[in-house]
Amino acid sequence: MPERADRLLRSYRTGRPELDAQLMALLDEIGVEEDRDQIVEMLVSVALLATDDSDRLDLKITNTALRELREAYRIFAPYRDVPKVTIFGSARTHVDDPLYAQTRELAAALAQRGWMVITGGGPGIMAAGLEGAGRDMSFGINIRLPFEQGANEFILSDPKLVEMKYFFTRKLMLMKESDGFVVMPGGYGTLDETFELLTLMQTGKAEPSPLVLLEVPGGTYWRAWEQFVLHEVGGRGLISPDDHALYRITDDANAAVDEVTRFYGNYHSRRFIGDRLVVRLRAEPTDEEVAALSADFADICTKGGIIKTEPLRPEVTARDHLGLARITFNFDRLHHGRLRMLIDALNELPSAPAVQTGPPDRETAAGGKPMEADSRSLEEEEAGVAGG
Repeated sequence: MPERADRLLRSYRTGRPELDAQLMALLDEIGVEEDRDQIVEMLVSVALLATDDSDRLDLKITNTALRELREAYRIFAPYRDVPKVTIFGSARTHVDDPLYAQTRELAAALAQRGWMVITGGGPGIMAAGLEGAGRDMSFGINIRLPFEQGANEFILSDPKLVEMKYFFTRKLMLMKESDGFVVMPGGYGTLDETFELLTLMQTGKAEPSPLVLLEVPGGTYWRAWEQFVLHEVGGRGLISPDDHALYRITDDANAAVDEVTRFYGNYHSRRFIGDRLVVRLRAEPTDEEVAALSADFADICTKGGIIKTEPLRPEVTARDHLGLARITFNFDRLHHGRLRMLIDALNELPSAPAVQTGPPDRETAAGGKPMEADSRSLEEEEAGVAGG
């Protein structure tokens, strides 16, 4: 076992040497080698739950959540390299509602470009999304409710259908597995999902991703929502002025598709290394372009400016997309709306590749992005890397 992993494992103990030895022996017996530190920590947490005077309900919640997540991970694993879009919206939208037809059109266009579609698996907008994408390009993550939420006919009995008891595990999977999001008008659940997405993006707890709020032509839902957000929330200084950049509002399904796919036109992914943010790109920008970006986005650089760089040491060690171009800067970690503006600017550079019509190449595109992706790797934590 690598020395660094061994050091980490020593920090995960129950305080009972005989139990710690049994946990290690169990991992040896089942042949766990990769990510052993994470498995050890989970086993230790479970063992400690048994000694924490946890009541049965606590244990049932923990057990159910872990089982649901494990099953969802298993179902999504074979499709990890396929780009995905999650569509949110109301379960109460009728088939003859223009929103239903628009969602079906949106999902069909995304599937034609090679993107899989994820919905909550129920009726209404969720059914429209899966109908448009087709069974082969669809995932459903259904919530078990006493009303209105049985799996729809377009995903029923499909191996890509996940059934969940808890909203929090369901929302995690709807967001974790996707490279982009489109939200149709909906009720409390849809608004909850919209605000959670915005919260994750605003705080940097999720990777930057395209988020489109889609309405039928002439509809007022999202513009009325935006007025409340800008005037009541923004007007009180409760969000940053640039947070509006985290989403796009449109009434055109084709524009929504373009917004999702264009996001990965030049931008690939990001990674924090020490105090520096590294942004990976498909095409290397010119020196003049980088100088202009550095001037335009000096407000989010805590020191210095934006520069081009070769892969930094932790990236080389992990062989992390070494063939891509890179820029790096000391990001203030506060203004993620401005970071989204930087990504848009990178996608619009003259040096950027031509607009794609198909899905991003998964060897050179974002994908499989975990939530809370800002956390630094163990190598970076130990070395305190702040530069190349």
